[in-house]
Amino acid sequence: VQLQASGGGLVQPGGSLRPSCAVSGLTFGNSAIAWFRQAPGKEREGVACIVSDNDDTVYSDSVKGRFTIFSDIAKDTVDLLMNGLQPEDTAIYFCAAGSVPCTTLLAATDQTPNIYWGQGTEVTVSS
Repeated sequence: VQLQASGGGLVQPGGSLRPSCAVSGLTFGNSAIAWFRQAPGKEREGVACIVSDNDDTVYSDSVKGRFTIFSDIAKDTVDLLMNGLQPEDTAIYFCAAGSVPCTTLLAATDQTPNIYWGQGTEVTVSS
């Protein structure tokens, strides 16, 4: 299983970005796929998750109403549309997947079994 995030960048406060996570080697539809972020000196935070089979989505309180997670089964990608970005959203964003509920995946750590982690893409929000 491989996950690769792309599409980060530098954006001004109030701006938008839409990074994408390419997934391979996984049964896409019935797996949960989530976006996480980690800012310098801070703990990893799960921000959004989707299960493509039923379009079930879960968001952290910190991004609810600003971020939207999309899946494209034909392309095996999961995008994160980020609107209203603020400097506190600056972080490395990366994706993870597993055959678990979204609530489990968003709370996953490196020690959680059967969770696949991908490389990240950097998002910087600054004027």
